[in-house]
Amino acid sequence: MLRHVGKIPAVIVLLIDISKGIFAILLAKMFLLDQSWQIAAGISALSGHIWPIWLRGKGGKAVATGLGIFLGISWSVGLSALGVFILTLSISRIVSLSSICASLSLPILMFLTFRSDLSIPYLLISLVAMIMVLWRHRTNINRLMKGKEPKIGEKN
Repeated sequence: MLRHVGKIPAVIVLLIDISKGIFAILLAKMFLLDQSWQIAAGISALSGHIWPIWLRGKGGKAVATGLGIFLGISWSVGLSALGVFILTLSISRIVSLSSICASLSLPILMFLTFRSDLSIPYLLISLVAMIMVLWRHRTNINRLMKGKEPKIGEKN
C-alpha cells in the first residue's frame, strides 16, 4: 500500500487491518470465552483477509491482521512479534523479510509466554498464522533467495 498509494492511506489501512484482528479476538473473548472459539475467530479473520470474497480471493498478506490477533490474545506476544519485525526491518530494510521473521517468531514467543500454562489452542493459532503468512509470502521468499527483493526506498 505504501509503495502504490502513499503514507497516509497506508497508515489508515494498517490500522484497519490491525483492528480486524484485535476485534475478532476480543469479541470472541467477550462472548464465547472458550479458547477454541477465540482461535476459530482469529483464523477466520486471517482467512477473510487473505481470501476475501469481494476481491475474488486476492487479499493481503495477513501480517497486520495477524498482529492484531496476537495483540488480542496476548499483548506481550503481539508486541514482541512487532519488535522482531521492527528490528529486522531496521537491519535489512526489507518489509517482506521482516514479516517472515516476525511470523517465524510467533510459535516461539507463544511457547515462551505460556510455557508454565501451555495453551495448545494458542500454540496452534501461532503455527497456523505462521504457515498462512509464509504461504502468502512465497513469491517474496523466492525473490529473497535470488537477492531481488526490494528494500524500502528502492523502486521495483
